[in-house]
Amino acid sequence: MAKIVVVYWSGTGNTEAMAEAVIEGAKAGGAEAELLTVSEFDVSKVDSYDAVAFGCPAMGAEVLEEDEFQPMFDSVEGKLGGKRIGLFGSYGWGDGEWMQNWEETCRKAGAVLVCDSVTCNEAPDEDALDNCRALGKALA
Repeated sequence: MAKIVVVYWSGTGNTEAMAEAVIEGAKAGGAEAELLTVSEFDVSKVDSYDAVAFGCPAMGAEVLEEDEFQPMFDSVEGKLGGKRIGLFGSYGWGDGEWMQNWEETCRKAGAVLVCDSVTCNEAPDEDALDNCRALGKALA
């Protein structure tokens, strides 16, 4: 049984709803899955999991949240080589550039993206939640 962690930051609850759907999918796929906020996760925990889903909305000029999420992600980036990961998040403007940049950062670190990243504009609709569940199953 795969052991998966879903790590997220959410300011409005949109990315949190997506994280909960990823957990549902991972469990439905037979994985042992844990949901953690960004403040509950750090580099010392990366090796405890077979796969990691990271969720963060676009902030400012289409960047990851800078005060909590980005520092945590920077600290774990060096441990992502060969690690199976998935990315998700919501946005309120722009065209998804933050996700494209984030995916490229992960690929350069050697991470294995298990499926297409999931994005949604504002609150996730049922299609976005279904895509998050599929991401969780892909991690499982």
